[in-house]
Amino acid sequence: MKLSAPIYRLKRRAREFSRAENVPLHQALDRIAREEGYESWSLLASRVSHTPGQDLFRDLQPGELVLLGARPGQGKTLLGFELLIESMKKGRSTMLFTFEYNEAEISSTFEAVGAKLSDYLELFSFDTSDDISAARVIDRLRSAPRGTVVLIDYLQLLDQKRDNPPLSEQMSELAAFARERGLVMVFISQIDRRYETTGKTIPDISDVRLPNPLNLSVFDRACFLNDGEIEVAAVA
Repeated sequence: MKLSAPIYRLKRRAREFSRAENVPLHQALDRIAREEGYESWSLLASRVSHTPGQDLFRDLQPGELVLLGARPGQGKTLLGFELLIESMKKGRSTMLFTFEYNEAEISSTFEAVGAKLSDYLELFSFDTSDDISAARVIDRLRSAPRGTVVLIDYLQLLDQKRDNPPLSEQMSELAAFARERGLVMVFISQIDRRYETTGKTIPDISDVRLPNPLNLSVFDRACFLNDGEIEVAAVA
């Protein structure tokens, strides 16, 4: 059955409905699924066999750093979760560091991409501390097996606390650690609101919001989303 819009737009519609009607996200997703002719969101998601997360996962190499950027409401967090799930389907360990989600919200987001957190407990870990920094990430991942996929939500919050080292220093440490240990690190990133006045159909590396300096060549590739479209490119 053909969807009325790309799945990212449907997810965005569900989030808007969830906020407007003050209902849980999984209920909003199920309502959107019924409008599309499916009994539930999980059924819809299971029938959509191809996802951007699959494309992004296919080429990831141990030691890579990936930037995943979009304006609010465009699906970057959901894509990050899809990437974790695709990784776990391949038997890779994963870990999420998030300032934005608690455990219940993590479980709800798994459901939003057609998965159940309980199915992946052996391969998935998470850290919801307010004190996430490069030092904490490295400490938590010292025993992680090679090939572990790490999602950090999000880049700019590493730079939020004054007692943390500058973002450039933290990213250099994380890049060196990822390459030494063979980990894949994916950083969700904010996009500067000025992007909306550029007329570009999709953001690029110049649109990343950086309150403080950071040489973005620390990333191996960047993935940007807007209005249901996705673009992946190497970072020069």
